Amino acid sequence: MFEQIKHNMETISGVEVYPILSLLIFFIFFLVLGVWVFSYKKEKIRQLSEMPLNDNFKTQEP
Repeated sequence: MFEQIKHNMETISGVEVYPILSLLIFFIFFLVLGVWVFSYKKEKIRQLSEMPLNDNFKTQEP
């Protein structure tokens, strides 16, 4: 079964670009996610981490 799929994929012209494209999408997604996480405000992270411990938690409006 794998040989049939491999044969079909080899006959498609330009198929070698798909693994590169999927790797780029994967890498860019996690790069953007990392930038977003490290640029998040420390005060907001602390506030979110204390939410389960506070019974009367109210969000603070800026």
